[in-house]
Amino acid sequence: MVTWLGIIAVGMALRQADRWWFSPRRGGPVPTTLRDIRTLQRERANDLTPALLLAGHWTEMAGWCLVAAHGGPLGWTAAAMAGAVKLRHLQEVSHFAVHGVLTRSGRAGNALCEAAVHVPLGFVPVPVRRRRHVREHHPNATVPGTDPNLRELHDAGLRTGVSGSRFLRALFFPLTPTGFAVTVRGIADNIARGKGCWWRMVGFGAVPAAIMAFGGWHAVLFGYAIPRLLLYPQLAWMSLLVEHRWWDAEPVSGLPAVVEAARCLRLYPDNAVWALLARGTWLPYGDLYHYAHSAHPAVRWNYLPVLERHILGIPAYTSNALVLSGDAVVRHHFRALSTQDEASRVARPVRQIERGGPDELTAYVGDGPFDARASA
Repeated sequence: MVTWLGIIAVGMALRQADRWWFSPRRGGPVPTTLRDIRTLQRERANDLTPALLLAGHWTEMAGWCLVAAHGGPLGWTAAAMAGAVKLRHLQEVSHFAVHGVLTRSGRAGNALCEAAVHVPLGFVPVPVRRRRHVREHHPNATVPGTDPNLRELHDAGLRTGVSGSRFLRALFFPLTPTGFAVTVRGIADNIARGKGCWWRMVGFGAVPAAIMAFGGWHAVLFGYAIPRLLLYPQLAWMSLLVEHRWWDAEPVSGLPAVVEAARCLRLYPDNAVWALLARGTWLPYGDLYHYAHSAHPAVRWNYLPVLERHILGIPAYTSNALVLSGDAVVRHHFRALSTQDEASRVARPVRQIERGGPDELTAYVGDGPFDARASA
């Protein structure tokens, strides 16, 4: 057990280098303007600490696989849950590589993203993911017929007029037989893309092969397969659900911050305990601050809390509960679907976004968490 915990601790330590280096509290006063945030981020950009960050996550993953191999039923459960969280973290780190703010060099960011996340986890090639989110999702978030993420939700059963039972089933779509089949089929399609499909196939197969070699089948099943095929997709699906007011967003125009305030939501603004838990598990690396990220997507996750606190504030719709309260996000979505008709949704005008001055970050890029299809 000491060995397993030691490996996990080493992985956690490796991750702290990037966190410390980019900390807004290191080396001076916390920046309180967008220009200062951008300057500080640019000055600290490098290619080493992001590599250590990704290496740390994979080192932790190896430790949890050993827990699955030798920890019995309790170890299987812990490893499966921790493995799913690690995959969510890897997904979100690579998401910022897609934005071009993970590393100093865009080429290095792409290479790290492919080698440490996209290939081993069976995601689409980085250029495909970037195209989907630069051109298709972020400028068109919540727009019916245009936003690919909204299309995923629709295909999973979250449609206007949905019944309570179908809505509940759609909330757990990745865990259903249909959702599992979509995940597996999506991975197969992602690996088969492009001329380099053979090395993507080898890279994807190398992970379970290596885990089998040093941990056996328990490690592969509980430390990797169940997290990758079931638990991680469910965590990512939950993340997608709390990003936007998918079915009742206001059709406003204006600067990005104004537009995003009308179509984003903020979970746990007044509940520090649940916010901390979410940030450490299913909403990592700025995912909890999706409004700040959507308004200024070229800001690294380290500075999103500062951006929200000192510059943007929070969007119009907030909730301190995911399920169990009257204003919970899930209940809000169900009410929105229950009180609208399909014709009014489709007829909603597409937003027109005005470009701002030099302090406005106007390049729209982003992430769709359900990787099997949108390859988040």
